[in-house]
Amino acid sequence: MPELGQIVEKVRSKNAGPFWLTVDIFCGSPEAFARVSAGLSSDRVAALFQVDPAQLKRFDIPDLNVVKFSMPRPNVQGMAQDRDMHGAGWAPLLAELDLN
Repeated sequence: MPELGQIVEKVRSKNAGPFWLTVDIFCGSPEAFARVSAGLSSDRVAALFQVDPAQLKRFDIPDLNVVKFSMPRPNVQGMAQDRDMHGAGWAPLLAELDLN
């Protein structure tokens, strides 16, 4: 099975304010978007990031060939326990996930 990062153009994660993170999957083509949209379940992403599935928000944006996930940060940005101030460390985890 190919990894998600081998199918899409880019996987990016970043802050969405001090309480939320967002992960964007830029698919690059309608074919890649359809494959990612159908093959990547929200439950699987929630399990990967250890987030309650009810708190994970998913946005499929076919006009842009983008799949986006937003979730609460495990720690508020800037707290002593926060190991990723900018939220950039989440993207590689998703990019390495095998796509069904």
